[in-house]
Amino acid sequence: MPNRTTVPSVPYRLRLPGPTVVPEPVRQAISQPVVNHRGPEFRTMLARVQELVQPVLGTANSALFFASSGTGLMEASLANILSPGERVLVVVNGQFGERFAEIALILGAQVDRLEIPWGQIVDPEDIAGRVATANYRAVVVVHNESSTGMVTDLSSIGAILRNRPTLLVVDSVSGLAGLEMRQDAWNVDILVSASQKCLMCPPGLALASVSAKAWEIVNREDRLPRFYWDFRKARASADKSETPFTAPVSLVGGVKEALEMIHEESIPRVLKRHQHLSQALRAGCTALGLAPFGAECARSSTVVVMSVPEKLNGADIVRGLYERHRTVIAGARNKLEGKIIRIGVMGYVHEADILMDLAYLEEVLEGLRWPIVRGAGAAAAESVLKS
Repeated sequence: MPNRTTVPSVPYRLRLPGPTVVPEPVRQAISQPVVNHRGPEFRTMLARVQELVQPVLGTANSALFFASSGTGLMEASLANILSPGERVLVVVNGQFGERFAEIALILGAQVDRLEIPWGQIVDPEDIAGRVATANYRAVVVVHNESSTGMVTDLSSIGAILRNRPTLLVVDSVSGLAGLEMRQDAWNVDILVSASQKCLMCPPGLALASVSAKAWEIVNREDRLPRFYWDFRKARASADKSETPFTAPVSLVGGVKEALEMIHEESIPRVLKRHQHLSQALRAGCTALGLAPFGAECARSSTVVVMSVPEKLNGADIVRGLYERHRTVIAGARNKLEGKIIRIGVMGYVHEADILMDLAYLEEVLEGLRWPIVRGAGAAAAESVLKS
């Protein structure tokens, strides 16, 4: 039996749509000695994070930070704006839209679901029709639905709600820092995200950005009971460059370093890199006989979702990549189980990663007796990368 110091002969490759690879500068930042979460060192660190994250969010708001997963901030976003029995419209176009609807139900909201066939676009006119006939406290959408690889048109939805009392609540856990986000310009009222995707950190730190319009609702005394998730406490602490409760100090240091890296590369170049790499990976997978999933006009730059032919099972591809190459991608744990595979293009990803993904995928597909042309995937990807 190998001892605890044994190093596997094949490196572990984390290619999920989250959590994602943590680059070495971020790992080093996280490994620094822990500082007092109420001391000047941490306040300086958090103030810098605030400064760096605002352009990524596209806002002048101060972000609110919590020790949490993204799901925690999904719950917090609703707990801070709802009173018992208020009505919300949840756009359900994938697994995380379903999760948002379930959270709203558990919190006691009246939940109307706008069901979108998985893989199809969210038509803002459908939302316009709903809000014209009902009084909703919020419209709730997922920016980047990582279960399907579909991106929602926030700008158009925000324009519909701009002059209405209805708030726009958005989960961009798998989109922020990999897809364009312009919270203020797009009239997004509450935006939530987390550390483990395009922000290139381990899981455990989540954030919310709240508009002035939303604060008018959050500050009401007739909202749901809240203690840990109370945005009012978080805002008062943020004004002092603190958090209301113990922060994951090391993760804040990691996010600071990740944001420094993003700004060093520049936000436009980061977004372009994600787009270019996802296009290359999608082209390479297509050349190997896996068709892109979902509407072309809404495909994500941070997660590539490919349909699996009927003669194959996505789970076999996922298993083969791990067992043969210690490469971890995702299938589906929902109604698309076995029908798709999902590969993350998030954060610290480069051309060599895409070409290695395709080389390993080719070998696994060949082992599953799927007819391929050797080298076709890499050739298709390289054609895109050179463009």
